[in-house]
Amino acid sequence: MDLTRAHQSNLSLGFVPHSSHSNQIANDTVSFQIDTSFRNPSNHLVSGVPLQLMEQQTTTESKNVDLNEKHQQTNTGSMDLNEESRDGGEDDGERDVEEFRILGHSMCLKRRRDNNTPSCATTDSASSQTLSKRCHTEQNRHPQSLESRRQAVRAWGNQSLQAADPDIFDILEKEKHRQYKGIELIASENFVCKAVMEALGSHVTNKYSEGMPGSRYYTGNQYIDEIETLCCQRALVAFGLDSESWGVNVQPYSCTSANFAVYTGLLSPGDRIMGLDTPSGGNTSHGYYTPNGKKVSGASIFFESLSYKVNPQTGIIDFEKLEERALDFRPKILICGGSSYPREWDYSKFRQIADKCGAVLMCDMAQISGLIAAKECASPFEFCDIVTSTTHKSLRGPRGGIIFYKKGPKPRKRGMLLNQGDGSDKYEFEEKINFAVCPALQGGPHNNHIAALAIALKQLATPEYKDYMQQVKKNAQALASALLRRNCRLVTGGTDNHLLLWDLRNLGLPGKNFEKVCEMCHITVNKIAIFDDNGTLIPGGVRIGTPAMTSRGCLESDFETMADFLCRAAQITSSVQREHGKMVKSFIKGLENNKDIIDLGAQVENFAIQFAMPGQDL
Repeated sequence: MDLTRAHQSNLSLGFVPHSSHSNQIANDTVSFQIDTSFRNPSNHLVSGVPLQLMEQQTTTESKNVDLNEKHQQTNTGSMDLNEESRDGGEDDGERDVEEFRILGHSMCLKRRRDNNTPSCATTDSASSQTLSKRCHTEQNRHPQSLESRRQAVRAWGNQSLQAADPDIFDILEKEKHRQYKGIELIASENFVCKAVMEALGSHVTNKYSEGMPGSRYYTGNQYIDEIETLCCQRALVAFGLDSESWGVNVQPYSCTSANFAVYTGLLSPGDRIMGLDTPSGGNTSHGYYTPNGKKVSGASIFFESLSYKVNPQTGIIDFEKLEERALDFRPKILICGGSSYPREWDYSKFRQIADKCGAVLMCDMAQISGLIAAKECASPFEFCDIVTSTTHKSLRGPRGGIIFYKKGPKPRKRGMLLNQGDGSDKYEFEEKINFAVCPALQGGPHNNHIAALAIALKQLATPEYKDYMQQVKKNAQALASALLRRNCRLVTGGTDNHLLLWDLRNLGLPGKNFEKVCEMCHITVNKIAIFDDNGTLIPGGVRIGTPAMTSRGCLESDFETMADFLCRAAQITSSVQREHGKMVKSFIKGLENNKDIIDLGAQVENFAIQFAMPGQDL
């Protein structure tokens, strides 16, 4: 059926009393009048707008209405709705007739009236039952039904990990037992305490908190602000810093993120930075190119970097060459600190060079931050403008990053710094670095990490933590002495901190092969590159650290035992290489079902399980 004409330009919906009808339709019907126009841009009336009934009449209806029957109507364009009730009793077959009249064309729908739910009646029996049930459900829903829906959400929301995801639970259990049954000697790893672990799994992970305390993009952060503010206060206390002279940002997701935030805040793309060469013990986040010129890190992709190196004969930083290169390169940020440097850092010499070339001096203390807090290593805060760090490793906190920056008046006698061009006598790091962290590089901080970090920083200020770090150093020196007595070669001849570098070249062992044998024996170390006498880079060493096993309660005598395990692993590596060669595929094949590896692995496991895992019932 088509709507052929409409004369009015607006739409109105009205209730119009309907007069008595020739077909004995009740005279209390309601008429809905719809007035609208359908015009094209030239204001011509548009005809032929189709209307389609949602329910078709059936031939089985007890009463038919002629759709072609014409009825007189007083207003063109009106639609009358007429209801007619059949004479008779209130039997189950009682029906209503709804008549629609549009522009003189009559249409009827017959609906079965349900005595219980008259508003849900329909002409079709099956449709009537379905619609009645739906209406009944929507109109008379019981509180018990609503509660069951709430319970359904809570049910999966409160499941334990084992019930919610058995696959992940099983993998986590295997990893837990791998840690428990093995010897962890990677210098960058540690085991957190139970309180830190609880905070990491706490409800504060639910909150979004972009921005700084007191200036968030979201509401509801009053308690998150308290946590972060307390964390910052504890960070300054842990390292003995005055809040008038130093500020801190605890939001970075890692030390690499922290370093890049410093570059982003203080530099323009293409500006120059200078850090320790990665093969010399530096970190890729300080800028690094592979020998073929490939840019490895974002620091080298977005900024121009030039590295300084260690003396290949001594393994110690060559400050004369460093100064010469810095004065030629003129970096805007000079970086001290690294990932694999076993000796003390001479921050005063770095300060002198930074002043000569007009650079900001930045220290990445990620590896040794715990030792610095315990005053077991020299502190960079007296000489550096910015200090960054991870929050795990020797710090023994959660995984994340932290940035300390100078604030307040600058010293009167100091070489030109990056932000002194406008003649300002105050440091301007705070706003630039905070803005670089968020919103420039990161979104919402990980509030569970910040809460856990606050716990770890509180522990840094305790006598017990100082004792712990002293033991870390004693264990490192005991391990170094034990290896030296067994004719092992160490880079720089020993260590001043928590890590040592074992040069395997005199044994003819690639670091990768030795690393693999150790792993199969349940000992984790990591391979490193070593400079030979001519300065050529050879992957001939491993890095070993003592914090993790010290956290499990190991003392000097225990590290003597570990030295024996490491030397036996070296013997196995050498034996397999002699029989199968150094090439990766053939070497790995030689490790399969190797009896010596199986025996050593069993001894390592029996040794490791003597020491409890922090924060776990193991």
